[in-house]
Amino acid sequence: MQTFQLTSDHRDFRDSIRAFANQKIAPRAAEVDAKAEFPWENFRDCVEMELPALWVPEQYGGSGADHVFQAVMIEELARVCATTALVMLISKLGMIPILYWGSEELKRKYLPRIASGEAQASYCLSEADAGSDVASMSTRAVRSGNDYIISGTKYWITNAGISSTYTVFAKTDPGAGHKGISAFLVEEEMGVKVAKLEQKLGIKGSPTGEVVFDEVRVPKENLIGEEGQGFYIAMGTLDRSRPTIGAQAVGIAQGAIDYATQYMKNRNQFGHPIAEFQGLQFMLADMATKTEAARGLVYRACSLVDADPLGELGKIGAMAKMFASDTAMSVTTDAVQLLGGYGYTKDFPLERYMRDAKITQIYEGTNQIQRVVVAKKLLS
Repeated sequence: MQTFQLTSDHRDFRDSIRAFANQKIAPRAAEVDAKAEFPWENFRDCVEMELPALWVPEQYGGSGADHVFQAVMIEELARVCATTALVMLISKLGMIPILYWGSEELKRKYLPRIASGEAQASYCLSEADAGSDVASMSTRAVRSGNDYIISGTKYWITNAGISSTYTVFAKTDPGAGHKGISAFLVEEEMGVKVAKLEQKLGIKGSPTGEVVFDEVRVPKENLIGEEGQGFYIAMGTLDRSRPTIGAQAVGIAQGAIDYATQYMKNRNQFGHPIAEFQGLQFMLADMATKTEAARGLVYRACSLVDADPLGELGKIGAMAKMFASDTAMSVTTDAVQLLGGYGYTKDFPLERYMRDAKITQIYEGTNQIQRVVVAKKLLS
């Protein structure tokens, strides 16, 4: 397997995003978590930095940056505020089906709006009884003249109520199993309704909700790809998106390490900084080693997205998401331990990092599903 090395451009970009994140995003992170409201100020600052345009091809108003640049951006934002990192991730998730499988008309209509920050997007796949088992979804799309009529409810939808576009997966042929699923681009004004928003453990500034489609009429031109291609599009989208979830997890872990390291230097016990105690040094060394390993795997997976060898990408992308998110949970838990009682209080940020880390093991496919993906690739 080939390795991946950051270029000087990647490193310079990291420096600029880190400075931006430290100056603009970090000071608001605790407030975003406490208020559990969408961080519009952070979003506007990210738009000013042209971050929503980073992944969009140049011909549609974006920067056309490679996926490693995108991973660096997400990692540095997550290092100070996991919510803001997710805000930058979710519109890309919603638009990957358009970018890779959508018509030229759909690309020209929607991608420039995402790149400019005028619009945001959501990805509507999961249902109450169809989470990991996507093929069991019940949402229907019935052809009616030049339109499709979509009816059903999607659960755990990130950016619910914020997005103006929703990429929706629905069954056009209920008897065909996963081969009967199709994908559609649905605009909010077509009749999308948010039934409720969830009260969550972490990443509280990013709304997650139940989205209802009650006989929503969608023009046939908003079909993404062909009828029956939806399952393939959904899985292909997640293959391309999971590595950047890994980047978010790496950023969360690194932020926890950074804070714990400074705390250890300043906290005195028994007449010495606790950084001098070898038992704690070993914990910190293990945290940093696992995070660096996760970072390397994430960058490798992101480089495969650009090269697009789909067979290897599915396996390595699943590995990257799985290993990085498990690392984030382990590292943040240990970081809380390094602060002792202080780590358990909201006066210090590490309990937030630990709460935020948990979802990276769950969304875009639980880590149990990632292990299934990896095992199937190995055994095929």
